[in-house]
Amino acid sequence: MGDELRSQSGRPARLKAWDDAAAPFVTPSLLNCDFSRVGEELDALKRDGVVAVHLDVMDGHFVPNLSYGAPVIADWRKRTDFTFDTHLMISDPGRYLDDFVKAGCDLIIIQIEAVPEPTDLIARIQAAGCRASLALNPPTPLSAIEPYLDQLDAVLVMSVMPGFGGQKFDASVLDKVRVLRASHPDLWISIDGGIKPDTAELAVAAGVSQMVVGSGVFRPDGNYAAALAELAEGIHRGLERGKGSASSAGSSSVQ
Repeated sequence: MGDELRSQSGRPARLKAWDDAAAPFVTPSLLNCDFSRVGEELDALKRDGVVAVHLDVMDGHFVPNLSYGAPVIADWRKRTDFTFDTHLMISDPGRYLDDFVKAGCDLIIIQIEAVPEPTDLIARIQAAGCRASLALNPPTPLSAIEPYLDQLDAVLVMSVMPGFGGQKFDASVLDKVRVLRASHPDLWISIDGGIKPDTAELAVAAGVSQMVVGSGVFRPDGNYAAALAELAEGIHRGLERGKGSASSAGSSSVQ
């Protein structure tokens, strides 16, 4: 119970760190880290200036892959004060929501394809002190989430089909980002899948606030600092290309 209370009592500070970070920023996906040395991986990311990490929770049902669940996340929470941006790629997120809140997750993302009418679940997430986001897959139209945009803290636009890392970026989803940014200038928009320096540039120019990056950070040579620096260069080019629109989109005021 002590660990659970600490996990939840530390949430306001972790969310403040998120808000205070200069956006657009990168959240490395731990799906691509070395699970045999997660503590060392977290320490390395902290040294390299990372603000938050992304957790991919997969159930082998909603997506054709398995990853980890709330008990593993609870152990990681004891090891770090990183903000946990948690993507529940599971068929029944409402059933397990309380477990993820207690484990120390801070931002909780659910798939609109899994929960087509998410109003109640969004409210539960926010009532627990977490921030609520909806994710939509590349084939899913924006119309699926439009009724809920004013209830949300964020939207995650998937640029690959969820389930496996290392997939190719689907540039067609950038049209969704542009439409969202134009219609909701203060909305926090994240993107996930196939993000490298060149695609980070495209995403930022379109108006994203956050990029989830797996293999683009956890590369074989282990030089995460260099990978993050290259992504930062892509972000800078995207801001220039977007003529400031992405900069205003990534302002901490969007929270």
